[in-house]
Amino acid sequence: MMTPVISVALGGALGAVGRYLVGLIVAFPLGTLAVNVVGSFAIGIVWVVLAARGLQHWLPFVMTGLLGGFTTFSAFSLDTLRLVEAGRMTAAGSYVLASVVLSLLGCALGLWLAKGMTT
Repeated sequence: MMTPVISVALGGALGAVGRYLVGLIVAFPLGTLAVNVVGSFAIGIVWVVLAARGLQHWLPFVMTGLLGGFTTFSAFSLDTLRLVEAGRMTAAGSYVLASVVLSLLGCALGLWLAKGMTT
């Protein structure tokens, strides 16, 4: 098993590359929204599955590294402010609301599905 620091670094590199690729495919600002919703969904599943299977040693790689590198709430903040600066207040408000609500729903769905798979 690799040390937690190396594990986080490798996971973060993979997550960041995934985020970059989504940004190439999905137009601004929906690419950031997509990775946040998918990342929130995945974190719900991973949290339940790893805990249920006693695989906590994978948490640094998957949760902190991979998903931490993939999800982009810092980019979300910048995207929101760019929309505000462009005078697109309705788009900015809609983007904030959609990001928060859909990410929470994604996480809840991931938790629910994973709990159903582990019982």
